[in-house]
Amino acid sequence: MPNDIDAAEDWLDSWAAGVNEQAERSAALARRVAALTGSAQNRDGSIKVTVGSAGQVEALELDDRVQQLRGAELSRRILVVMRDAQASLARQVAGQVQATVGADTETGRAVIHSFETRFPDRDADNDAEDDRRGR
Repeated sequence: MPNDIDAAEDWLDSWAAGVNEQAERSAALARRVAALTGSAQNRDGSIKVTVGSAGQVEALELDDRVQQLRGAELSRRILVVMRDAQASLARQVAGQVQATVGADTETGRAVIHSFETRFPDRDADNDAEDDRRGR
């Protein structure tokens, strides 16, 4: 009977240590993600956007060349660059997930899925459309 109790205590200690370690890795991930920013610019460098860790615009830089654009086109181009910056952020988050909790853990999969869902990479069709419009 004492061996059963010792084995149960050892198992419980091991389980608690694993939970504590996972919590520490999750906290490290949260700190790392909070410090991230994503940046992007259009092909000619006339529009640059930086987003914060939640995808919010932190900085927007417009070159004087954008004055030649109509308002609607300028807005569209800014949004394209902003989405590229957000997708860059999502890729960085995936890297931090891998380095801390692991992309194969439940926490890792949930965090990556959350960022990829909110900030997806643009596909080749969108890139071709931007080329036709002179992005």
